[in-house]
Amino acid sequence: MTRSTDGVREDGRLALRTLPIVSPPVVSPQAWNAARAQMLVKEKAHMRAGDALAAERRRMPWMAVDKAYEFEGPAGKVRLLDLFEGRRQLIVYRAFYEPGVFGWPDHACRGCSLGADQVSHLAHLNARDTTLAYASRAPQADIARLKAKMRWAMPWYTITDSFDADFGVDQWHGHNVFIRDGERIFRTNFINNRGDEAMGTVWSYLDATPLGRQEAWEDSPEGYPQTPTYKWWNWHDNYEAEAAPDPKWVEVSDAGEAAFRNAEAAT
Repeated sequence: MTRSTDGVREDGRLALRTLPIVSPPVVSPQAWNAARAQMLVKEKAHMRAGDALAAERRRMPWMAVDKAYEFEGPAGKVRLLDLFEGRRQLIVYRAFYEPGVFGWPDHACRGCSLGADQVSHLAHLNARDTTLAYASRAPQADIARLKAKMRWAMPWYTITDSFDADFGVDQWHGHNVFIRDGERIFRTNFINNRGDEAMGTVWSYLDATPLGRQEAWEDSPEGYPQTPTYKWWNWHDNYEAEAAPDPKWVEVSDAGEAAFRNAEAAT
């Protein structure tokens, strides 16, 4: 067996070279299934620990945001409250795209750009009363050009005041999570460093929020919104057209959940 490592060619481009490695054992299907079953026990424990951590996250204290922050958006000046787009929860990722950042003005930071490429379709987050927005210090004209070039759809605002410094993202990237009660805004969570690497799926975003996935199986404080598991799932172009879960989808998802539970009980 071999592994690949990065090398540098004479022209400066990266090249791949191979070095010998010692592979794990090569076994029969039966032995492989047994090894996989052992690993699955640990993976399930890891997943359950993540669920428990998310439940603790939903019980984190809130910090009131009393300062009136302003951003520049495609249509002009907007408040932090406006970034919610009428929804209850807001996740703001501070991306580095501005003069002085490597890649400017053709590209944003490579790490931030990789993260932006991971962002799942926003309709699913929106269906859970949650908005995702990006923010940086680049002018809106540059942001619009970059989004078109990279085919990114998330709303992206220009920071105009001390928002980045006040929320720990003036020197490094990070996700700040907010919730609103009417016009009152509260900070509920902050994710940065390697935590940002896992962000991008509907689930990673919702697990970072104070309301969570809002499904019945979750351990959430009393009174938090929760709906039957799976039933809210939809095609991303069908949420507005469908006011209630389609009966056929309810039937299919119930059958799938029952099969899953039966398989769990048998192991």
